[in-house]
Amino acid sequence: MYDDFYKLTGHPFQLTPNPNFFYGSSGHQRAMAYLQYGLHQGEGFIVVTGDIGAGKTTLIGHVLGQLDSSRYVTAKLATTQLGAQDTLRMLASALGIEIRGSDKALLLRSVEHFLLDNQRQNRRVLIIVDEVQNLPLKSLEELRMLSNFQSGDRASVQFCLLGQPQFRDALATADLEQLRQRVVVSYHLGPLQAAETRAYIEHRLHHVGWANDPEITDEAYLRVFRFSAGVPRRINMLCDRLLLYGMLEGLHRIDDKVVDTVAAEMSSEGTRMVAPPPPVAAPREPPPLHQANGAGADVEGRLASLETLVRAHDRTIKRGIELAASYFNGGLAQIPPDALHQSALGEGES
Repeated sequence: MYDDFYKLTGHPFQLTPNPNFFYGSSGHQRAMAYLQYGLHQGEGFIVVTGDIGAGKTTLIGHVLGQLDSSRYVTAKLATTQLGAQDTLRMLASALGIEIRGSDKALLLRSVEHFLLDNQRQNRRVLIIVDEVQNLPLKSLEELRMLSNFQSGDRASVQFCLLGQPQFRDALATADLEQLRQRVVVSYHLGPLQAAETRAYIEHRLHHVGWANDPEITDEAYLRVFRFSAGVPRRINMLCDRLLLYGMLEGLHRIDDKVVDTVAAEMSSEGTRMVAPPPPVAAPREPPPLHQANGAGADVEGRLASLETLVRAHDRTIKRGIELAASYFNGGLAQIPPDALHQSALGEGES
């Protein structure tokens, strides 16, 4: 819809992972280096974790696109809420192995023959397991057992496990000690930073022929980063709606107010958005005491009253000392009777 309005050649913010839109942020480039190192080892398990929508699937799709198809046989398991034997059957099916019956021994033998046959032809078998955090312990153990298949000193299969952060916690438990010892490299993919979020958006837009229509302000880019927390899938969701809103409103400029409006609409529909922090107000200097809405004058009056009372107490104490001295000198009878009363009152101040 908005593709025609903004004269774009395609849909820049689709939610389906597309390796053609791969953006090499600093984190993604580092993950690529780890993956390439792991693939060079040709054995064991490569583990990549990241939050939902961090770009794990797009990353591995980009890596697979660079592999020589004549040297690699790849298969992907996307449905991982399976028991151990069903996991084996799903894996065999993904590799194109004909499944006959449900006998586990026969199934394992078929998989082993497939792996060894490809190894003899100098082809490496790579199995990608997505959403690996959903796999039961017994299913993970089956994968570990498959990693034992080898011919001579070469492994017959290698696994790349993609999962959410909780898989890192599971991998650290005693139950997965043997699998953990087979991990050749592990990397956690984090969110984009503010500058990377802008570069990511522009990268995807330029990929479909964007010619600065709509214009996107600096403040709008920053708001997208704050609302999305730098998570690529959230960025895609928000930017897709921004372009749709822009088309419906006939906008050719998207600013921070437009982003706020669209983010509020999405939040009301149940889409989780990260609320940006409120602006930090500059510290205010306290007003002079005499200018604080008249409070200063009241305070000054009270201070004057206290000073008067203190002076009166000083005079009373001084007068009392003098009277006591006269008494001890035998002159108490000569003191006027009302002198004590006047002293107690502070020389007439009541």
